[in-house]
Amino acid sequence: MDLEPNKKFVVPIGPQHPALKEPGHFEFAVDGEIVTGATVRLGFVHRGIEKSAESRTYVQNLYLMERVCGICSHVHGTAFTIGVEHLAGVTVPPRANAIRVLVAELERIHSHMLWLGVAAHEGGFDTLFMYSWRDREKVMDILEEISGNRVHYSANVIGGVKFDISEEQRGKILSSLDFLEERTRHYLKVVNEDETFLGRTVGVGIMTREQAESLGAVGPTARASGVERDIRVDAPYAGYEQFPVRMITDTRGDLHARFVVRIEELFEAYRVIREILDHMPEGELTARVPRRIPAGETISRVEAPRGELLYYIKSNGTDMPERVKVRTPSLCNWGSITSVAVGHKLADMPMLLVGIDPCFSCNDRTITIKSAGVDLGWTWEDLRQHGIEAYR
Repeated sequence: MDLEPNKKFVVPIGPQHPALKEPGHFEFAVDGEIVTGATVRLGFVHRGIEKSAESRTYVQNLYLMERVCGICSHVHGTAFTIGVEHLAGVTVPPRANAIRVLVAELERIHSHMLWLGVAAHEGGFDTLFMYSWRDREKVMDILEEISGNRVHYSANVIGGVKFDISEEQRGKILSSLDFLEERTRHYLKVVNEDETFLGRTVGVGIMTREQAESLGAVGPTARASGVERDIRVDAPYAGYEQFPVRMITDTRGDLHARFVVRIEELFEAYRVIREILDHMPEGELTARVPRRIPAGETISRVEAPRGELLYYIKSNGTDMPERVKVRTPSLCNWGSITSVAVGHKLADMPMLLVGIDPCFSCNDRTITIKSAGVDLGWTWEDLRQHGIEAYR
């Protein structure tokens, strides 16, 4: 096809595309095979969860917030309950906090192993994809043993947790961790030694520490660029003061470093879980919480598998919140895609996209304005810039 001189050629990907597990629209401007510009449009799975929270009680909202993200349901519930407990002036029992951390680290294992499989698949390594997804069944079995559910565990209640850990469950968890740790060593060996894999990841998508801090990257994506930022370490919550974690970082900032950081985090999760099981505090699982939460506002921060998760909660003194605002880690990391994509080959884009472990459903915050028969895909930022008032 003949192109006009100086006219860029744009390759669209999505919102429905085999390389995308969720709907998102990307446009890559290319010069031959080299990407010269990139844009992202989200909002295809916006569900209005924040607005829905205003017409539900705090107890009902706990289960609503757990469904912001399927793979991070526990950490969303934890962030929400910590905020509500702070407003209510409730102190959670130490045993409940320890169990919250235990389930959070199991969820981290589940999330990282799922991501490893998806990332391997995008790079054409389907054997690693099938192995990692086969092995993650072990951690899903553990979560089912504890809570009765394999994905949405619903371990939290406002004021504590629902489930205790019996001695029999402790034995099963330790046995499964031994198996998972052995398999994780195999994954690390593959990631560090397979020549084809190294060719697809080493030196690809390099993001310096300065770029990561400027773009506001969080989680393993930022830590792979040498940014020492982990809420579990910087501002310990739940039981992380009693069971501290070691922050995993890398300074290379490329796609390979993002793989190594996430896999190394699995080993740290195994260690923390064993530490909790060996030194589980005694005591109650819940504390009493008033039905009506005192008026006020608070921010709670937790470290999700993808990075910092922030909840803003405003109470008006009733049993329903006046406002719940969620800022997910994926929203922070999207900027790194459009920045590091430039200069790379179009074939590298699927791996670069999956490198931040994106979650579309948990970060979509958009509104569509139709004017004069034209559908403008405006975001809330666009609305603010144009001085337009609208309902969420």
